[in-house]
Amino acid sequence: MTIPPTSTSIPVQRSTEALDPNHADLDRLDPLALVQAFADDQRAAVEAVRSATPALARVVEAALPRLESGGRLVYVGAGTSGRLGVLDATELTPTFSWPPERAVPLIAGGERAIRQAVEGAEDDAAAGANDVRAANVGPGDVLIALAASGTTPYVLGAVEAARSLGALTVGIANNPGTPLLAAVDCPVALDTGPEVISGSTRLKAGTAQKIALNTLSSALMVRLGKVYGNLMVDVRTSNAKLEDRAVRLTCHGAGVSESEARAALAQAGGSVKTALVMLRLGLSVQEAEARLAAAGGHARAALGEG
Repeated sequence: MTIPPTSTSIPVQRSTEALDPNHADLDRLDPLALVQAFADDQRAAVEAVRSATPALARVVEAALPRLESGGRLVYVGAGTSGRLGVLDATELTPTFSWPPERAVPLIAGGERAIRQAVEGAEDDAAAGANDVRAANVGPGDVLIALAASGTTPYVLGAVEAARSLGALTVGIANNPGTPLLAAVDCPVALDTGPEVISGSTRLKAGTAQKIALNTLSSALMVRLGKVYGNLMVDVRTSNAKLEDRAVRLTCHGAGVSESEARAALAQAGGSVKTALVMLRLGLSVQEAEARLAAAGGHARAALGEG
Protein backbone atom coordinates (compact mmCIF):
# COMPACT_ATOMS: atom_id res chain seq x y z
CA MET A 1 0.00 0.00 0.00
CA THR A 2 1.16 3.51 -0.77
CA ILE A 3 0.47 6.31 1.69
CA PRO A 4 -1.37 9.29 0.20
CA PRO A 5 0.88 12.35 -0.13
CA THR A 6 1.51 14.27 3.09
CA SER A 7 1.43 17.98 3.70
CA THR A 8 5.06 18.19 2.67
CA SER A 9 4.28 17.14 -0.91
CA ILE A 10 0.91 18.72 -1.70
CA PRO A 11 -1.05 21.51 -0.03
CA VAL A 12 -3.83 20.22 2.23
CA GLN A 13 -6.69 22.44 3.33
CA ARG A 14 -6.68 22.28 7.13
CA SER A 15 -9.49 24.14 8.83
CA THR A 16 -7.76 23.64 12.19
CA GLU A 17 -5.04 26.01 10.95
CA ALA A 18 -7.42 28.70 9.69
CA LEU A 19 -7.79 32.04 11.45
CA ASP A 20 -10.99 32.49 13.42
CA PRO A 21 -12.32 35.99 12.65
CA ASN A 22 -14.51 35.93 15.76
CA HIS A 23 -11.54 36.15 18.11
CA ALA A 24 -9.22 38.69 16.53
CA ASP A 25 -9.20 40.71 19.77
CA LEU A 26 -8.71 37.75 22.11
CA ASP A 27 -5.79 39.42 23.88
CA ARG A 28 -7.96 42.41 24.79
CA LEU A 29 -10.66 40.47 26.64
CA ASP A 30 -11.14 40.67 30.39
CA PRO A 31 -10.82 37.37 32.34
CA LEU A 32 -14.54 36.54 32.30
CA ALA A 33 -14.98 37.19 28.58
CA LEU A 34 -11.74 35.30 27.86
CA VAL A 35 -12.84 32.21 29.78
CA GLN A 36 -16.29 32.36 28.16
CA ALA A 37 -14.73 32.49 24.70
CA PHE A 38 -12.73 29.33 25.35
CA ALA A 39 -15.61 27.50 27.04
CA ASP A 40 -18.15 28.42 24.36
CA ASP A 41 -15.86 27.26 21.57
CA GLN A 42 -15.61 23.81 23.13
CA ARG A 43 -19.22 23.16 22.15
CA ALA A 44 -17.99 22.55 18.61
CA ALA A 45 -16.01 19.56 19.90
CA VAL A 46 -19.19 17.86 21.12
CA GLU A 47 -21.01 18.60 17.88
CA ALA A 48 -18.12 17.24 15.82
CA VAL A 49 -18.26 13.94 17.70
CA ARG A 50 -22.05 13.80 17.41
CA SER A 51 -21.72 14.18 13.65
CA ALA A 52 -19.17 11.36 13.61
CA THR A 53 -21.27 8.83 15.57
CA PRO A 54 -22.07 6.68 12.49
CA ALA A 55 -18.34 6.41 11.73
CA LEU A 56 -17.54 5.57 15.37
CA ALA A 57 -20.26 2.90 15.39
CA ARG A 58 -18.69 1.33 12.30
CA VAL A 59 -15.37 1.20 14.17
CA VAL A 60 -17.01 -0.63 17.08
CA GLU A 61 -18.54 -3.19 14.72
CA ALA A 62 -15.27 -3.73 12.83
CA ALA A 63 -13.04 -3.88 15.90
CA LEU A 64 -15.17 -6.10 18.13
CA PRO A 65 -14.43 -9.48 16.47
CA ARG A 66 -10.68 -8.91 16.69
CA LEU A 67 -10.84 -7.93 20.35
CA GLU A 68 -13.13 -10.85 21.17
CA SER A 69 -10.46 -13.11 19.69
CA GLY A 70 -7.74 -11.68 21.94
CA GLY A 71 -6.51 -8.78 19.82
CA ARG A 72 -5.10 -5.52 21.12
CA LEU A 73 -5.90 -1.85 20.89
CA VAL A 74 -2.84 0.00 19.62
CA TYR A 75 -2.90 3.80 19.78
CA VAL A 76 -0.62 5.93 17.60
CA GLY A 77 -0.15 9.70 17.67
CA ALA A 78 2.20 12.63 18.10
CA GLY A 79 2.08 15.56 20.51
CA THR A 80 -1.37 16.17 22.02
CA SER A 81 -2.91 13.37 19.96
CA GLY A 82 -0.26 10.92 21.14
CA ARG A 83 -0.76 11.91 24.77
CA LEU A 84 -4.51 11.43 24.46
CA GLY A 85 -3.87 7.95 23.12
CA VAL A 86 -1.60 7.18 26.08
CA LEU A 87 -4.32 8.41 28.46
CA ASP A 88 -7.09 6.31 26.91
CA ALA A 89 -4.92 3.19 26.84
CA THR A 90 -3.86 3.69 30.47
CA GLU A 91 -7.37 4.22 31.82
CA LEU A 92 -8.78 0.99 30.38
CA THR A 93 -7.07 -1.16 33.02
CA PRO A 94 -8.45 0.38 36.25
CA THR A 95 -11.85 1.08 34.70
CA PHE A 96 -12.51 -2.23 32.93
CA SER A 97 -9.71 -4.57 34.08
CA TRP A 98 -8.53 -4.57 30.46
CA PRO A 99 -5.08 -6.20 30.43
CA PRO A 100 -2.43 -3.49 30.05
CA GLU A 101 -0.58 -5.58 27.48
CA ARG A 102 -3.68 -5.34 25.28
CA ALA A 103 -3.73 -1.52 25.23
CA VAL A 104 -0.51 -0.37 23.58
CA PRO A 105 0.18 3.38 23.21
CA LEU A 106 2.77 4.50 20.67
CA ILE A 107 3.79 8.16 20.69
CA ALA A 108 6.25 9.92 18.41
CA GLY A 109 9.46 10.44 20.35
CA GLY A 110 8.77 7.62 22.81
CA GLU A 111 7.86 7.87 26.49
CA ARG A 112 9.88 11.07 26.92
CA ALA A 113 7.38 12.79 24.61
CA ILE A 114 4.59 12.27 27.12
CA ARG A 115 6.01 15.08 29.27
CA GLN A 116 8.04 17.15 26.83
CA ALA A 117 8.16 17.95 23.14
CA VAL A 118 10.59 15.87 21.10
CA GLU A 119 11.47 18.06 18.16
CA GLY A 120 11.04 16.52 14.73
CA ALA A 121 9.70 13.19 16.02
CA GLU A 122 6.32 13.60 14.36
CA ASP A 123 7.97 14.16 10.96
CA ASP A 124 9.58 10.71 10.91
CA ALA A 125 7.36 8.29 8.99
CA ALA A 126 9.94 5.52 9.24
CA ALA A 127 9.89 5.79 13.05
CA GLY A 128 6.13 5.27 13.05
CA ALA A 129 6.49 2.15 10.93
CA ASN A 130 9.34 0.86 13.08
CA ASP A 131 7.38 1.41 16.30
CA VAL A 132 4.46 -0.58 14.90
CA ARG A 133 6.70 -3.44 13.89
CA ALA A 134 8.49 -3.35 17.27
CA ALA A 135 5.11 -3.69 18.99
CA ASN A 136 4.47 -6.86 16.94
CA VAL A 137 1.24 -5.50 15.52
CA GLY A 138 -0.61 -8.18 13.60
CA PRO A 139 -3.93 -9.27 12.05
CA GLY A 140 -5.69 -9.55 15.40
CA ASP A 141 -4.98 -5.98 16.42
CA VAL A 142 -6.84 -2.69 16.02
CA LEU A 143 -4.66 0.37 15.41
CA ILE A 144 -6.20 3.74 16.31
CA ALA A 145 -4.25 6.51 14.59
CA LEU A 146 -4.76 10.08 15.82
CA ALA A 147 -3.68 13.29 14.10
CA ALA A 148 -5.55 16.58 14.30
CA SER A 149 -3.98 17.72 11.04
CA GLY A 150 -4.54 14.38 9.32
CA THR A 151 -1.07 14.70 7.75
CA THR A 152 1.43 13.70 10.47
CA PRO A 153 4.17 11.57 8.85
CA TYR A 154 4.85 9.49 11.99
CA VAL A 155 1.19 8.48 12.11
CA LEU A 156 0.95 7.82 8.38
CA GLY A 157 4.04 5.62 8.53
CA ALA A 158 2.50 3.67 11.41
CA VAL A 159 -0.74 3.19 9.47
CA GLU A 160 1.02 1.91 6.36
CA ALA A 161 3.00 -0.61 8.40
CA ALA A 162 -0.08 -1.74 10.38
CA ARG A 163 -2.12 -2.31 7.23
CA SER A 164 0.70 -4.29 5.64
CA LEU A 165 0.72 -6.48 8.76
CA GLY A 166 -3.03 -7.12 8.53
CA ALA A 167 -4.26 -4.97 11.44
CA LEU A 168 -7.55 -3.10 11.30
CA THR A 169 -6.69 0.59 11.00
CA VAL A 170 -8.78 3.45 12.39
CA GLY A 171 -7.96 7.09 11.66
CA ILE A 172 -9.21 10.04 13.71
CA ALA A 173 -8.48 13.50 12.27
CA ASN A 174 -9.92 16.98 12.68
CA ASN A 175 -9.66 17.90 9.02
CA PRO A 176 -11.82 16.11 6.44
CA GLY A 177 -10.23 14.98 3.20
CA THR A 178 -6.76 14.53 4.65
CA PRO A 179 -4.26 11.71 3.96
CA LEU A 180 -4.85 9.90 7.25
CA LEU A 181 -8.55 9.47 6.57
CA ALA A 182 -7.79 8.15 3.09
CA ALA A 183 -5.18 5.69 4.36
CA VAL A 184 -7.20 3.75 6.95
CA ASP A 185 -9.91 1.10 6.92
CA CYS A 186 -12.19 3.11 9.21
CA PRO A 187 -11.95 6.92 8.91
CA VAL A 188 -13.44 9.21 11.57
CA ALA A 189 -13.53 12.91 10.73
CA LEU A 190 -14.01 15.33 13.64
CA ASP A 191 -14.47 18.63 11.84
CA THR A 192 -13.89 21.13 14.64
CA GLY A 193 -12.82 24.06 12.45
CA PRO A 194 -10.56 26.99 13.44
CA GLU A 195 -9.34 27.32 17.01
CA VAL A 196 -9.80 30.30 19.35
CA ILE A 197 -5.99 30.48 19.44
CA SER A 198 -5.23 29.87 15.80
CA GLY A 199 -3.62 26.50 15.19
CA SER A 200 -3.63 25.34 18.83
CA THR A 201 -5.17 21.92 18.35
CA ARG A 202 -4.81 21.13 22.06
CA LEU A 203 -8.06 23.10 22.38
CA LYS A 204 -11.34 21.91 20.84
CA ALA A 205 -9.62 19.59 18.35
CA GLY A 206 -8.01 17.79 21.29
CA THR A 207 -11.27 17.84 23.22
CA ALA A 208 -13.08 16.20 20.31
CA GLN A 209 -10.41 13.51 20.10
CA LYS A 210 -10.73 12.84 23.83
CA ILE A 211 -14.50 12.53 23.57
CA ALA A 212 -14.21 10.26 20.54
CA LEU A 213 -11.69 8.01 22.28
CA ASN A 214 -13.81 7.84 25.45
CA THR A 215 -16.84 6.99 23.35
CA LEU A 216 -15.09 4.41 21.21
CA SER A 217 -13.22 2.51 23.92
CA SER A 218 -16.15 2.61 26.35
CA ALA A 219 -18.54 1.31 23.68
CA LEU A 220 -16.13 -1.52 22.93
CA MET A 221 -15.85 -2.41 26.61
CA VAL A 222 -19.65 -2.50 26.96
CA ARG A 223 -19.93 -4.83 23.98
CA LEU A 224 -17.16 -7.00 25.42
CA GLY A 225 -19.17 -7.58 28.61
CA LYS A 226 -17.29 -5.22 30.89
CA VAL A 227 -20.53 -3.50 31.94
CA TYR A 228 -23.80 -4.86 33.35
CA GLY A 229 -26.66 -2.46 32.72
CA ASN A 230 -24.65 0.70 33.20
CA LEU A 231 -22.64 -0.68 36.13
CA MET A 232 -18.84 -0.79 35.85
CA VAL A 233 -18.67 -4.41 37.00
CA ASP A 234 -15.10 -5.08 35.84
CA VAL A 235 -13.55 -2.23 37.84
CA ARG A 236 -10.14 -3.12 39.24
CA THR A 237 -10.17 -2.51 43.00
CA SER A 238 -6.63 -1.17 43.27
CA ASN A 239 -7.21 1.47 45.98
CA ALA A 240 -9.60 2.36 48.81
CA LYS A 241 -11.79 4.58 46.62
CA LEU A 242 -12.29 1.81 44.07
CA GLU A 243 -12.93 -0.76 46.80
CA ASP A 244 -15.74 1.43 48.13
CA ARG A 245 -17.05 1.85 44.59
CA ALA A 246 -17.08 -1.92 44.14
CA VAL A 247 -19.17 -2.28 47.29
CA ARG A 248 -21.69 0.31 46.07
CA LEU A 249 -21.92 -1.35 42.65
CA THR A 250 -22.49 -4.75 44.23
CA CYS A 251 -25.13 -3.41 46.61
CA HIS A 252 -26.99 -1.79 43.72
CA GLY A 253 -26.65 -4.65 41.25
CA ALA A 254 -27.54 -7.43 43.68
CA GLY A 255 -29.92 -5.54 45.95
CA VAL A 256 -28.02 -6.52 49.10
CA SER A 257 -26.66 -4.79 52.19
CA GLU A 258 -23.16 -3.37 52.44
CA SER A 259 -22.05 -6.19 54.73
CA GLU A 260 -23.34 -8.82 52.31
CA ALA A 261 -21.64 -7.07 49.41
CA ARG A 262 -18.31 -6.87 51.24
CA ALA A 263 -18.47 -10.54 52.19
CA ALA A 264 -19.19 -11.61 48.62
CA LEU A 265 -16.46 -9.37 47.20
CA ALA A 266 -13.95 -10.82 49.67
CA GLN A 267 -14.77 -14.31 48.46
CA ALA A 268 -14.68 -13.19 44.82
CA GLY A 269 -11.28 -11.55 45.07
CA GLY A 270 -12.78 -8.09 44.58
CA SER A 271 -14.61 -8.99 41.35
CA VAL A 272 -17.93 -7.15 41.22
CA LYS A 273 -19.11 -9.27 38.33
CA THR A 274 -18.46 -12.53 40.16
CA ALA A 275 -20.00 -11.22 43.37
CA LEU A 276 -23.16 -10.18 41.51
CA VAL A 277 -23.64 -13.63 40.00
CA MET A 278 -22.94 -15.29 43.34
CA LEU A 279 -25.46 -13.16 45.20
CA ARG A 280 -28.17 -13.08 42.55
CA LEU A 281 -28.11 -16.84 41.88
CA GLY A 282 -26.95 -18.16 45.26
CA LEU A 283 -23.80 -19.71 43.81
CA SER A 284 -20.32 -20.37 45.13
CA VAL A 285 -17.34 -18.44 43.78
CA GLN A 286 -16.33 -21.38 41.60
CA GLU A 287 -19.85 -21.83 40.24
CA ALA A 288 -20.22 -18.12 39.48
CA GLU A 289 -16.85 -17.99 37.73
CA ALA A 290 -17.73 -21.05 35.64
CA ARG A 291 -21.06 -19.55 34.69
CA LEU A 292 -19.40 -16.28 33.65
CA ALA A 293 -16.77 -18.14 31.64
CA ALA A 294 -19.47 -20.05 29.78
CA ALA A 295 -21.19 -16.71 29.02
CA GLY A 296 -18.01 -15.18 27.62
CA GLY A 297 -17.70 -12.87 30.61
CA HIS A 298 -21.10 -11.23 30.06
CA ALA A 299 -22.90 -10.85 33.39
CA ARG A 300 -26.37 -10.47 31.84
CA ALA A 301 -26.02 -13.76 29.97
CA ALA A 302 -24.58 -15.48 33.05
CA LEU A 303 -27.63 -14.33 35.00
CA GLY A 304 -29.90 -15.81 32.34
CA GLU A 305 -31.26 -12.42 31.29
CA GLY A 306 -30.40 -12.84 27.59
